[in-house]
Amino acid sequence: MRFLPIHHAVPALLLAGTSLLPGAAYAATGPDFQYVGQDDRVHGLTAPRGCVEAEGGGARAVSNGTGSPATLFEGPRCSGRALRVLRPGEVGQVRPYFASVRFSVTG
Repeated sequence: MRFLPIHHAVPALLLAGTSLLPGAAYAATGPDFQYVGQDDRVHGLTAPRGCVEAEGGGARAVSNGTGSPATLFEGPRCSGRALRVLRPGEVGQVRPYFASVRFSVTG
């Protein structure tokens, strides 16, 4: 029996599962923000605010189901270069890697 490495299967499943649901519906069914970390595991954050340490990126999936933009930074504590801004409900990849994410604090 042949097994596929999990790091190849998880991003595809994460992208496939979240791309079918709009941001609001996705947020109601799971964590508001999900990413596949450097450890090849899916990590989720519920109601994130401010700057959050999170290590992911490369060919790994990131999903922003929050109601505000998520800015992904190359350094810890939201330092260094901003690599990408994911709009609410957006799913994508961030390259090369990110170390932290800043979530806008909204009403």
